[in-house]
Amino acid sequence: MARWSASTAAVLGAGLLLCVMALAASAQPLQPGNMQVITMEGKRNSKFTCADARKNSNRPGCTATCPNRCPKKCLVLCPTCKTFCLCDFYPGVSCGDPRFTGADGNNFYFHGKKDRDFCILSDAGLHINAHFIGKRNPTMSRDFTWIQALGVRFAHHHLYIGAARTARWDAAADHLALAFDDEDVALPAAAGTRWSPPTAPALSVTRTAHANTVVVELRGVFRIMANVVPITAEDSRVHGYGVTDDDSLAHLDLGFKFYDLTDDVHGVLGQTYRTDYVNRLNVTAKMPVMGGADTFLSSGLFETDCAVARFGRAGATASAAAGAGTTGIAMVTDSKYL
Repeated sequence: MARWSASTAAVLGAGLLLCVMALAASAQPLQPGNMQVITMEGKRNSKFTCADARKNSNRPGCTATCPNRCPKKCLVLCPTCKTFCLCDFYPGVSCGDPRFTGADGNNFYFHGKKDRDFCILSDAGLHINAHFIGKRNPTMSRDFTWIQALGVRFAHHHLYIGAARTARWDAAADHLALAFDDEDVALPAAAGTRWSPPTAPALSVTRTAHANTVVVELRGVFRIMANVVPITAEDSRVHGYGVTDDDSLAHLDLGFKFYDLTDDVHGVLGQTYRTDYVNRLNVTAKMPVMGGADTFLSSGLFETDCAVARFGRAGATASAAAGAGTTGIAMVTDSKYL
């Protein structure tokens, strides 16, 4: 598994990632920086040529191969032909059978359990749960799992980001479901469409493709990149998922960027942002697995009752406010305070 250092992640930058996510959804080449997003179309170890398109460059092109571990797409830097998996792009990413990249740059799996909700991050003013769907493999002691939805709580608000169930996957159709404070959010099917609620003007949802891909941002608090993807017949064949014709197991590939977290933050991913976090996983293993599912189990998608919940802690809220130069997340979300 690839591991990214914090310095590498910082160099790549969140702005570039937004561009990559948008173009990955449309499978078009990146224009700035002479990079490309390669869609492998189900073929592992896909080879391609890469030329230096910069003006007056005499550097020759090269032939490269997308890493075998990349499930569907890879990012290529031309003309050096350095390749990266989009799912490993920077700390906070979750892809496929939930594989996270912690703030320490190390990848790990968290399998959880199907049809259950788990605390991904919990801090004084922010709490994120994930709902897992899955398939039982009779030859294994666990479920195959994927993240179907996120339940985000901040201030007194509730945000739902989910992949709608669909029997047969149609890439041209939108399978993304959004709701804010129990009201459905309808986004026109066009890249660049943006929605922001009057009760929380610092929150925005922006499409980066005509369907299935959005960036959700709460100014100064978080940025979440969400892409709805299916389990394909090829995925099922290769990995033995046992997908049937009545459910494509649409789920979310996710990228997280957080700002001004307190040092009391916890959760499956959140704990890796603590200054006292010690990675005890075997990072040299092919599949480092974080256990302790019961520690992160929540009773519902918007519940804050996992064993490591921090949401609403007054002391931590004050600490976060001091560090951010505000009086808490509510001050940057509610219009009456702006």
